[in-house]
Amino acid sequence: MFKVAIRFIRYDKAKSIGVVIGIVISTFLIGQQLGIASFLTGLMSALVDNSNGDIWVVDSKTQDANSLGKFDVRKVQEIRSIEGVSTAYGMVLAGGTATFSNGKSVPVTLIGSEGPAFAAGPTPQKILQGNTTTLQENAAVSADFYDASVYEITLEPGIQFEINGKRAVIGAVTNNLRGFGGNTMYTTIERARYFGNGNEYDISAVIVGVKPGYSAAQVRDNINRHIFGVRAWVRPDFSQSTVNYILGTSGIGASTGTLVVFAIISGFFIIGLTMYSSALDRIRDYGTLKAIGASNGYVRGLILTQAAIFAVVGFIIAYALLEGFRIGVRGSGLLFSFSWQIVAGIFGITLFISLFGAVFALRRITGLEPAAVFRG
Repeated sequence: MFKVAIRFIRYDKAKSIGVVIGIVISTFLIGQQLGIASFLTGLMSALVDNSNGDIWVVDSKTQDANSLGKFDVRKVQEIRSIEGVSTAYGMVLAGGTATFSNGKSVPVTLIGSEGPAFAAGPTPQKILQGNTTTLQENAAVSADFYDASVYEITLEPGIQFEINGKRAVIGAVTNNLRGFGGNTMYTTIERARYFGNGNEYDISAVIVGVKPGYSAAQVRDNINRHIFGVRAWVRPDFSQSTVNYILGTSGIGASTGTLVVFAIISGFFIIGLTMYSSALDRIRDYGTLKAIGASNGYVRGLILTQAAIFAVVGFIIAYALLEGFRIGVRGSGLLFSFSWQIVAGIFGITLFISLFGAVFALRRITGLEPAAVFRG
């Protein structure tokens, strides 16, 4: 059957190419949207994902890490007294405006936590130039490599600028430590308060480490049970809550989902109508097969085999184009990758589009009377 399917495909190269192009376009659009969505969701939860702790303790009403409320710094000592808590560090999230020597002014998000631990980040693995020691020096903050185009400067340690009119120095250059909706700079907790004009008694969150022998869920429940006015989250749960909250309130999820759905629908009809047209052109060939004893099951298998071949070829081409797109936009800071689960999902969608697109042809061919091929 496979050889026969190949012969049918080669018989009408123009329509076969049309089917493959339809699959490539649909698959590429689906993969592109999923890649961009992956990048955006990574930015949404970056503040939590790039931290070092096991648990985040925030204001009791907070669901989004990018919009943290304020509470009293004395909560840190209370949390340290909870059974199962190994470390607890306060962090401050503040906003400001950075002004550089070239006159460029941009909004920045300051993330401050106690050094040298820097529980909120950055981790040493994410630092390209400088280190956590230089980040503790006077007026030092980090700046991200991919934000250099926004600042319109060459980033390197030692560059001086201003944040909210106060002298600042780049102490470290980080690698892809960015947040959602702003240029992120890491520093000490005191300096974040200073640059952000914050109160010394306020913190935005507490990042907690768990003692060996305790689970993060156990310690989370202990904190929630004994401390009033705050809510503890296991870090992955808070990360997911942040993503869900933003997707639910921003419309990003709906717009991405809509584009994926329309890509599937358009591919379905492009492939279906092209295969239907091809089947009409070869109606006598299918009729001859039935006349010499081929069953409807065989004919259906033949058409579906062609559709599967189209799906595999189209997916390979589309995936190569997606990899080219991913590599091409990497330099601009649009970083994402496809896990094997995503790749398998994209292939599954491609196969679905192709096989169900073949329904148009199946309905026409399986209803064909063998004797029709001999009529004038």
